[in-house]
Amino acid sequence: MLKLSSSEKMRIAILVGAFPPTWLAGTEIATYNIAKHLAKRGHEVHVITSLDEGLPNERAEQGFSVHRIGFPKARFLGVVIFWLKILLALRKVNPDIVHAQSTMIALPAFSAKKLLRKPYVVWGRGSDIYLPWLFRSQISKLVLRNTDAAVALTNDMKREVQKICHKEVSVIPNGIDLSGFKNLSREDARTKLQIKQDEKIVLFVGTLRPVKGLKYLIQAMGIITKQDAGVKLLLIGDGEEREYLENLAKQLDLKEEVIFAGKVPNEEVPQYTAASDLFVLPSLSEGFPVTVLEAMASGLPIVTTNVKGLPEIVKEGENGFLVEPRNPEQIAEKVLLLLGNDELRERISENNREKAKRYSWANVVERLEQVYLEVLNKP
Repeated sequence: MLKLSSSEKMRIAILVGAFPPTWLAGTEIATYNIAKHLAKRGHEVHVITSLDEGLPNERAEQGFSVHRIGFPKARFLGVVIFWLKILLALRKVNPDIVHAQSTMIALPAFSAKKLLRKPYVVWGRGSDIYLPWLFRSQISKLVLRNTDAAVALTNDMKREVQKICHKEVSVIPNGIDLSGFKNLSREDARTKLQIKQDEKIVLFVGTLRPVKGLKYLIQAMGIITKQDAGVKLLLIGDGEEREYLENLAKQLDLKEEVIFAGKVPNEEVPQYTAASDLFVLPSLSEGFPVTVLEAMASGLPIVTTNVKGLPEIVKEGENGFLVEPRNPEQIAEKVLLLLGNDELRERISENNREKAKRYSWANVVERLEQVYLEVLNKP
């Protein structure tokens, strides 16, 4: 196996199912930042992902290369063909190491190890570890037990991965680009986004799908607005549940209080966090959501659920509050507590700004680089 020192540069292939600009969920944004910061450190980085309409098959951006592969529409055969095309792309790129962003996309990395003698790393991202998907058990066992290194976002996820592969697992969290959240004033952000200065804004950023628990947040708004009519819920993102959630807001007579802003470019998210008063993530399951880090970087107090890795980020009363999943009453209680207590909100805001500094992408990628080097320098 190739031996490298910490000063030598690597050719790295990163496999991910989807990628910006079309896809802007947590894994996609994280992969973009990982590639960008590895490239900044002098490595040759190739992201291999699915092809989106209107985008080229090959493109260079931010110092790394993106290879987009067409995904045939045939249900099972299409997946197999997609994986085979990834393997061919890996053969062409000829990387020193392959990094799979989730167990779902790791089968081509396993094949590259067997056929091309390329070591690989698997980084569990959340839904691939916690949620059911087709052939999850078989594929997860195969790729995790044969990987040269496994990475998890949280200690909770590490325990879940170790149930499958029974080996050492590195814990590396998601990161955040702190530069985009500096020097943004609440007043300027509200003016730009046409939000009234006296409104109280509760923010959610993410994909609108059932696992995010958004129906419970909208139900909580029905309780909140009865006690404080000046509160608005701003939902940033789109997804399969949008129509259902819009209808729910209408049924609860919250059409004016619940604002569906749709998908926005990732670089505009800091404007929305700066304009808000607090952030709520009512998920039923989570890995290590970047949106929580973004809210922390803006100094927003967090209200989120006590599930999976979230208690490792949010400490009760220190930088936010934890509630039980599927509990609109608890969400409403904590939101009203924060909105009604300026001193508490300001203290938590300061704590979050300070805590967010621990999660810079530079620090995260440096730790990931060490994992790569340990793999490549194994005897």
